[in-house]
Amino acid sequence: MASVEGDMTRQGFTATQALEQMVASEDEGPEEDVSEEEDGEEYDPEHDDDAVDDEEAPDVGNAAADEGQEGRRRDLPVEERQDRAAAGACDIASAFSLFITPRVEAIVLEATNREGSRRHGDAWRGMDAVDLRAYAGLLILAGVYRSRGEAAASLWDAESGRPIFRATMPLKVFYAYSSLLRFDDRETRPARRAVDKLAAVRELWDEWSARLPSLYNPGPDVTVDEQLVPFRGRCPFRQYMPSKPARYGIKAWVCCDARSSYAWKMQVYTGKTREGPERNLGARVVFDLTEGLPRDHTVTCDNFFTSYELAQRLLADRGLALVGTVRKNKPELPPALLATKTRRVLSSAFAFTPIATLVSYLARRNRNVLLLSTLHADARLSDRADRKPALILDYNRNKGGVDNLDKVIGTYSCRRMTARWPLAVFHNILDVSSYNAFVIWREVHPDWMPGKRNKRRVFLERLGKALVRPLIERRVTLPRTEASAAVVRAAREEALCGTPPDDGLDPDALGPRAPAPEAPAPDNRASKRKRCQMCPSKKDRKTHTVCGRCNKYICKDCSRAYCTACANWGFVRGGTI
Repeated sequence: MASVEGDMTRQGFTATQALEQMVASEDEGPEEDVSEEEDGEEYDPEHDDDAVDDEEAPDVGNAAADEGQEGRRRDLPVEERQDRAAAGACDIASAFSLFITPRVEAIVLEATNREGSRRHGDAWRGMDAVDLRAYAGLLILAGVYRSRGEAAASLWDAESGRPIFRATMPLKVFYAYSSLLRFDDRETRPARRAVDKLAAVRELWDEWSARLPSLYNPGPDVTVDEQLVPFRGRCPFRQYMPSKPARYGIKAWVCCDARSSYAWKMQVYTGKTREGPERNLGARVVFDLTEGLPRDHTVTCDNFFTSYELAQRLLADRGLALVGTVRKNKPELPPALLATKTRRVLSSAFAFTPIATLVSYLARRNRNVLLLSTLHADARLSDRADRKPALILDYNRNKGGVDNLDKVIGTYSCRRMTARWPLAVFHNILDVSSYNAFVIWREVHPDWMPGKRNKRRVFLERLGKALVRPLIERRVTLPRTEASAAVVRAAREEALCGTPPDDGLDPDALGPRAPAPEAPAPDNRASKRKRCQMCPSKKDRKTHTVCGRCNKYICKDCSRAYCTACANWGFVRGGTI
């Protein structure tokens, strides 16, 4: 039964023998209670030459099947992205708005303004879409500047802070928005929370998550895995995962493209139900996250999800192949694959059924790893020194989609310290949306910043500045610090001149731009009466008039009168009249 090839041993089982063992074990074994903890013996392959080891994600797009892969996969046609995604990503801000849509903004604004009116009554002036986008832009910029653990007060500091934060909004306004941000009606929440633990963000989450699969066609390989959003506050479904860097947080199931790490579908795990732990949780999650995925795709997952029953259902019902590690306590495994004492190190044992291939690879003495695949149909080994099977190499190549998503998001995350779990979920929504927008942007504009390795950081910085720009232009008064005031003046001048945003694209390639809005008539009346800043202090001349450009108080003798047209003409030309 065994055959020797070089220093590798391969044990084969016929399809009839393996199928009889699997069917018999499924009939005799009790129904399995799937644990939420990962098996400690899950295979952790060493770093491959083709593995992702860069801050940036690999090249995006519908990746074709690897030349070395053989088996049941058919060649996938290269599909184009949906027209609305390509048409909507005309600039960086619009690519982000594909995910944070006006409907998503309306949900946040309605709930936040309701909470603001409840707390402050008539004193609450209301939050509009411009305020919300600027607030999100500041969060994104804080992540770009690696300020996740930095206090907000230091970002607004006059000496050591960033001028754009003071130029956008006062610190107390930022604190107010962070405190009042809500995503549902608290009056009806108790009734909804009785049947839905995610009631505080359910409407927002459903509206946002429904956008993810409608804007991107994943490549032939997708990865299903778990994501842990760091959070240590009170939450009814907070999870403890010692294998994750944060250890405590909110768990989300993610299905993403294995090459680009685009988050295609997401689902928040809300813990046990009233009836107790959910049985076959892993299989249910994979079925939920792969719903709507076209046929002939391959799903890669770890041993928490993989089972022979799941592989059968995916292949029969949806035409999807499955590649994943298998836990050693699965009842359908043939005993010969579990034996390790009589085998040589780096040997591989295979078992076959009409639809699946099982492999047991002995990486170290008395320590083997088991994988199941409905994609591979042979016992082909690689030419490497360790003689790993091609099945394991394909698994290593595609298993890190969600892990890479966590890495690139964590590099420039907009998360802020909070004691409210709905706000932590909202921060994660912004992180995933900004990364997905980056993936779409690079596909729609493949010639953007060629050869650069800091594309995502530049993308996020320009996105944050584009989101805060409308609020900066709308400011009535200038900030007190000169650096922040210069930011406001520069934004006003760009608005008057119609300067295009700095997105690195040819302005003519995107069609004609809208004409620059006419500048409003300057209001030189200040609310306070102060001493003229141009006259000597001994004259002590008080005035209400301020300069429309530098915002300094000036008396009648230190100023000149111009009509609106001449004043605008002077501002456009850098202050020379």
